[in-house]
Amino acid sequence: MDHISLFSSMLRSRFFEEELEKLSSEGLIYGTYHLSIGQEGVSSGLAAMLEDGDWIVPTHRCHGYNAARGSDLFRMFSEVLGSRHGLCMGLGGSMHMTDVSTCNLGSSAVVGSGIGLAGGVALALKRMGRESIAVAIFGDGASSRGILYEVMNASSIWHLPLLLLLENNHYGMSAPSERMIAADGIYRRAEGFLIPSMKVDGNDVLAVAEAVVEARSRILRDRTPFLIEAETYRMCGHSRSDRLVYRTREEEGEWRKRDPILLFSSFLELSGVDAGELESIEESVRSEVEEAASKALEHRDELLSPSEMLSLVEVRSKPRMSGNPNHRGTYREAIREALDEILSSDGRAFLMGEDIGRYGGCFGVTGDLWGKHPDQVLETPVSEEGFASMAAGAAMMGLHPIVEVMYGDFSTLASDPLINHAAKARFMSGGQLSCPLVFRTPIGGMTGHGPQHTQCLETMFLSIPGLKVVAPSDPYSAKALLKSAAADGNPVLFFEHKALYPEEGEIGGDDSFLPLGRAIVHGRGSDLLVIGYSRAFNAAYRALGDIEGIGFIDLATIHPLDEETLLSEYGRVGRALIVEDTPLQGSVAESVVRVLSSSPSYRPGTVSVLSAKPAPLPCPRRLEESILPSSEAMREAALAMISG
Repeated sequence: MDHISLFSSMLRSRFFEEELEKLSSEGLIYGTYHLSIGQEGVSSGLAAMLEDGDWIVPTHRCHGYNAARGSDLFRMFSEVLGSRHGLCMGLGGSMHMTDVSTCNLGSSAVVGSGIGLAGGVALALKRMGRESIAVAIFGDGASSRGILYEVMNASSIWHLPLLLLLENNHYGMSAPSERMIAADGIYRRAEGFLIPSMKVDGNDVLAVAEAVVEARSRILRDRTPFLIEAETYRMCGHSRSDRLVYRTREEEGEWRKRDPILLFSSFLELSGVDAGELESIEESVRSEVEEAASKALEHRDELLSPSEMLSLVEVRSKPRMSGNPNHRGTYREAIREALDEILSSDGRAFLMGEDIGRYGGCFGVTGDLWGKHPDQVLETPVSEEGFASMAAGAAMMGLHPIVEVMYGDFSTLASDPLINHAAKARFMSGGQLSCPLVFRTPIGGMTGHGPQHTQCLETMFLSIPGLKVVAPSDPYSAKALLKSAAADGNPVLFFEHKALYPEEGEIGGDDSFLPLGRAIVHGRGSDLLVIGYSRAFNAAYRALGDIEGIGFIDLATIHPLDEETLLSEYGRVGRALIVEDTPLQGSVAESVVRVLSSSPSYRPGTVSVLSAKPAPLPCPRRLEESILPSSEAMREAALAMISG
């Protein structure tokens, strides 16, 4: 172990953050930041003992890890200042310093949620056969989050190469850990998941380094995760605006005596390093930091243009359209065929979800895929946030996970990794990462499953840039769109309506693809345009297909909407009826109305919406039917518009 390099690493982190405070005092930093002054022993001790192929996922208090892992200081300062020269082109800021070149997946501003991503990185490393580890870095506050225990459980049963590094600085934000955490030593909680663990003095950089060496060796030798609790202290506030009113000056003074840099400097002197040499190292590192800051200030006004920024929201994928119907089958069988073909042709693809093994999935969609692709079907514990987070982390490593969540209602549990990570990975990393993830889940009623198993929550994701949202209405589009989703390169949420699973129709062969973001036009009637998606469109097509003069648009992809087709067809016809299974407020129909009302052909009264009533779906069949738009109501509304 090179003690001088270790000393320089700790100084680099300390001086970087002191320079940030200086820039802040001069009014040169916009927004907040979180300093780790006093915690350098943990970040430098960890980084010194990791190998080149090991990945880290830090917390929002990330500067020390970036500096210790080797990120360019000029680019780190530029990131905080918001310039295009930043690690993430100025889009991530202080809390999101992704640096793929140093195997740093980037930090999360959502406390604890990076743990799931790190679990996904570990899963990817294992699936790719690499002798490397992933490190989930989190604080004592995050130890109260459920995601930690979901990931500990999954990583233990799957034998993942995951190091859980807990920085216990005794304060979650302002609340002291002894009041918030019901444990005498947080590390002991790992025992319940059969994960070995230890506690170490985080202000002793050599103790941290030795613990990391032991943990890494055991992770790779015994094929088990490992948890290290490093006890340390944040000698600064939680964030820029923190005035430290929640702790005493006496407490701070006692911890300053245990400053990790001061302790290590004393150790080096006792080991025979001349004090003058240590001063020279300090001067050299300080000069390095100041030069990087000065250079970043010179270029701070060089920002990304709005068009450059928007181009980083998603991967630009080429739309594919091919194939023709060649056999009949159900909606359920069409999706299974698509999954089978994806797994057969893509070695990076795998399925993960609850009860998708021998049981074949809650609604029988995965069927016998577990037997046909045993290495690509991963049955999960009941932990939606955990395995969705791990899927996102694995996708950022270049794998192609397809997640099945048993009911669409449980999308709420998986919403953090979908909204805060999958959707934003490419943007926040400045294009370094992408997240080619498919999230599948059944939605909707007409099955008697009651208010918490029948919601159509696809509308919850309509305003999230970076996500594509798909909801097919028939077997052919279900298969073709799912195959396109798996090849898209972006996170795609794929909503399957439960009532459609037994519906029969034409299915395409293994060359079937439909482009995402493009609506499907059925017929070109001149009297009325009927617009919808999923079950509501299917019901409307069946109910109104015999009426002459009606054309149909199956939206298929509800985010982004195919505005071009909507405007073209509405401009030609001049009247539109929109049908949907969700209440109107915040719905797809509202977005369609916005698009149609921008048409030069728009006239008041020419667009009507038939939505579900604003109530949860009850269990009794007749009551459920009273909430959803019926075939009779669709027919009555269509005939009224045509005759009017």
